[in-house]
This record gives sequence, C-alpha cells and structure tokens, in this order.
Amino acid sequence: MQLIYHPHAEAELIESAQYYEQQLNGLGADFLETIDAAILTIEDAPTRWAIVESNVRRYILPRFPFAIYYRVLPDALRILAIKHHSRHPDYWRYRLEG
Repeated sequence: MQLIYHPHAEAELIESAQYYEQQLNGLGADFLETIDAAILTIEDAPTRWAIVESNVRRYILPRFPFAIYYRVLPDALRILAIKHHSRHPDYWRYRLEG
C-alpha cells in the first residue's frame, strides 16, 4: 500500500519531531518511531478506526498527544494531518479538497 502525505501533514510531522528533539535529546526520534509504528498498525487494518468525517479516519497515538487523520484510497493511505490534541478540531479540513 502506497503512503501519501499531504504536504502540510508532512510539515506537521517534521516540526513536531524537531520540537520534541529540542525539549529532550532523542525524544524527536521517539516521536518519529511512534508515528512509524502507528502507520504500520494502520496499514495492517486501515478500516479498523472510526470515520470522523467524509471517509476520514482517526488513529490516536498512545504516547504523544497527537492523532493521525487519514483516508483509505483503493491502493494508498493518504495522511491528511498529524494533529496535536490542542489544535482546533477543524483546522485540517481544507485538506479534504486536495
């Protein structure tokens, strides 16, 4: 299954990892490993998590206060947002267009 990141989701991932790395050496790498593990879990059963809107599903990370918002396509997973829980719930919705 192909993995496609919305450009802003990819930026969120990088910025968040950099932030955590600045807080504590190695924490940024831990964040990225948690994201990688979450993506593998999603790929194993992409329809397992509930639809939150317009065929967008949400996977809540176990260790960090983030959720992955994604869409299941016929041959790909499209990651729309790597959303921190404190962000406004609707900030990423414009990404449904692209």
